Amino acid sequence: MSEKTDQKAWYGSLGRFFAKKSYEDEPLPDFAVARRRLPEPICSKRPDYIESYWRVWEIAYRNTYVPNPGSGFVSNFVDAAFNSSIFLWDTVFITMFCNLGHPYIPGIRSLDNFYCKQFDDGEIPREIDRDTGEPFERWMNWRRKPLHSYFHNHYRYRGLFSVAPPDYDEMHKPDLGRTVEEAPYLTLDSLNHPLLAWAELESHRHTGDTERLKLVWEPLYRYYQALYHHLRNRYGLFVTDWASMDNSPRNKYLGSGVDISCEMALFARQLTEIAELLAAVYEKEGDGERVRELRAAQAQLEEDARRISKAINEYMWDPGSGFYYDLTEDGRRAPVKTIAAYWALLAGVADDAQAASLVRWLEDPAAFARTHRVPTLAADEEGYQPAGGYWQGAVWAPTNTMVVRGLEKYGYRDLAREIAVEHLDRVTQVFVETGTFWENYAADFIRQGDKGKPDFVGWSGIGPILFLLEHAIGIKGDARHNELCWRLNPDLGESGCKRYWFNGRTVDLRAVPERGGFVVTACSDGPLTLKIMYESKQVALSLEPGRPHEVRL
Repeated sequence: MSEKTDQKAWYGSLGRFFAKKSYEDEPLPDFAVARRRLPEPICSKRPDYIESYWRVWEIAYRNTYVPNPGSGFVSNFVDAAFNSSIFLWDTVFITMFCNLGHPYIPGIRSLDNFYCKQFDDGEIPREIDRDTGEPFERWMNWRRKPLHSYFHNHYRYRGLFSVAPPDYDEMHKPDLGRTVEEAPYLTLDSLNHPLLAWAELESHRHTGDTERLKLVWEPLYRYYQALYHHLRNRYGLFVTDWASMDNSPRNKYLGSGVDISCEMALFARQLTEIAELLAAVYEKEGDGERVRELRAAQAQLEEDARRISKAINEYMWDPGSGFYYDLTEDGRRAPVKTIAAYWALLAGVADDAQAASLVRWLEDPAAFARTHRVPTLAADEEGYQPAGGYWQGAVWAPTNTMVVRGLEKYGYRDLAREIAVEHLDRVTQVFVETGTFWENYAADFIRQGDKGKPDFVGWSGIGPILFLLEHAIGIKGDARHNELCWRLNPDLGESGCKRYWFNGRTVDLRAVPERGGFVVTACSDGPLTLKIMYESKQVALSLEPGRPHEVRL
């Protein structure tokens, strides 16, 4: 029996921590049917927003799949729109705009097909063949060698298959400074961006589906433990490779990644949050043993988050420039400013003064405040490409989402909204000119990036859907409190949304300008609290099923 055949026997034990073992899902509607059920935004002064919104959904449905028999996938899914694989971090961000189409598109359920491919030590592959359901072969550590990156030392832009498979001796092998007894099943190329807990909490905020959190707790916790085991180095930080930002100038210095290190702190904190939610549920159900297990995990995760954050601030924060940097293997800060630093906001790693310094860099036209924010490489860095250059300065929907959420966390809500709406505007302008949506965008021009795929829905659906509804129109829900907030935007004219789905309710919202204010009408098929904000005014309405409400602001 060959070595590779032996290793493929591993596949029989995949997904042991995920309770869903076989395919089960609702029939997929086509776009024509789904359009009559999806939220219908209203903004009378921006018909281009509306056109792009519906076009994004149309492409998303074109990229939605029922699993092939024999693939082992357990749910329908939205594809990354890149190649014949599904990708973990792409899918994480796809879920964030698909939450607004829940339950009519398999957004969060797309992640089920990664949980069901989890290895017995907790590792989850970042890339899986869409047709066969097998982890991408080149990122498999077939010989169970110590942690290494297959492609880091041989990277070429979209040139993986033009490069002969390198010898193990030629591959990048991060120096962890400690002994890891059990080698990973996957190469470092496949172990990056641990953002599943973020996706699950974003979904829960919109859907209130605590049963799903029960389903995913064990896979998430095991995944965290696997990455903590395999990627942690002598500094208490975490290693990454080219696969975080393919062709970034940072790559020659890695080392410890500021993104992966902050993401691990974020992961620990978000697992703590999920554990708190579940402990309250199990306590009501009288399951004391589960509560004790969750409390013990919480205590360890809180300590991990504290230690990781301390290490990031000790080694990666440069007080002179007021910025976070990657670390070389010998402990020096890499001299490259990238968007990776802003994971420190979302992860809650920065203190208030550090956050203010990061914001100043965002507002600096010589660095990140370009025509289309936020470039992935600061414009004053060597190698910056004004037309995009992929990760050498292009603007990407996922990293913009990270920046926006991080700014909101530290109270910079106006700047967060400004960046989100600017991204929506630029993406919409390019759609009007080209008829489609792109993998990434130029930062110094209003056009697609010079290295990017078209029809990329995919994560590029974030701008025309999530940023439109949440930041331009201003509607955002909190399912835990059954509360919907709506910040009225006078720039849109008549605005609102029909069939806005939230926490199991469908809501119709409309604001009509009148004499310097608005007449707002709202109707829901289930009880909820609606908070409406306009300038300094705020009104809270208790919506009851089928009863229309009207208020003037």
